[in-house]
Amino acid sequence: MLQMSDKLSKSLDGWNDRDMLRPTTKDLAKAAGVSRATVDRVLNGRDGVKQKTVDKVNAAIKELGFTRNIQAANLAKSKRYRFVFALPRSGDAFLQEIIRHIHDGQKAFAQEQIWCDVRQIDENDPHSIASFLGSLEPDDVTGVAIMAPESPQVRDAIFRLQERGVAALPFVSDQTTMDTDWVGIDNRAAGATAAALLGRFCGRTPGSILVIAESMQSRDSLERRLGFDAELNARFPNLSALPSLETYGDEERAETIITNIVSNNPEIVGIYVMSSEARVPLTIIEGLPEADGAVRIAHERTPFTEAALLDGRLDCVIAQNAGHLVRSAARKLKAISDRSITHTQQDRIRVEILMRTNL
Repeated sequence: MLQMSDKLSKSLDGWNDRDMLRPTTKDLAKAAGVSRATVDRVLNGRDGVKQKTVDKVNAAIKELGFTRNIQAANLAKSKRYRFVFALPRSGDAFLQEIIRHIHDGQKAFAQEQIWCDVRQIDENDPHSIASFLGSLEPDDVTGVAIMAPESPQVRDAIFRLQERGVAALPFVSDQTTMDTDWVGIDNRAAGATAAALLGRFCGRTPGSILVIAESMQSRDSLERRLGFDAELNARFPNLSALPSLETYGDEERAETIITNIVSNNPEIVGIYVMSSEARVPLTIIEGLPEADGAVRIAHERTPFTEAALLDGRLDCVIAQNAGHLVRSAARKLKAISDRSITHTQQDRIRVEILMRTNL
């Protein structure tokens, strides 16, 4: 043990204090030839500093390898974060899973001075969504994660939020094409995965694929459909996808349109539920003898889809981890607020394939 300690001691002899200590704002001010108050203004992006001085501070940051200790700075300022998750009013099991994870995470979030609220919005009324987002002010809300269909009104409201200094983040479905600043899976890849699995499960049997969505205005459904069609057309010429059915989250409408298309298309060999809520369409399909034997694939892990996998009513689920979505959204909103960065790999939401055998 003594010999090992001697070796460790010798290996540390070559380190000096500068190697072991992080550069401070005092070091930064000295290297740039400015006051610490000026350094603080530059680090916090405040006005009143000449561009020449800003360039000097930034050059010193690069030279010294300075990284800001955001946690210590926030502690000193007693900074708190209030994040709002703006979620649809109409939703089922997957939405409840998200809300559950938001509530379950409150204790861990509080350790980082983060408090999260859930506000439910009418996802079919983009004007009311824009009005709600327009009511949020930086004095009351630090950031908002928004789950809503894409529309010009919602997109513009998100940009205006950002201009007012409120961190804004598309959640589950990207409404802004801000590919680096949103939280969710690669939906084209998810749709392509569904096509590949359906094609494999159906084998060489010719037939049609029934595709069900809540709304094709939702960018996640649109991208899933694009990925699905590209993969199906390229690799499975024996299968053809029917036009997307839109239920708009209405159970009565869903029953009418699904029943009609199944009765009028006896060649259906596969069913793909693109929307995040699978319970209603799959329950309707279970009551249609014409759909018996069709391969069935849906999205998102919920108590319903788990049970359907276990008893054979569903062949496969393509999922994104709801807890990971919530935690990633909180981390990204905090990073946007702090003008810092997150770990790309940590916040990448992966496409998961679930079957009865790996639940």
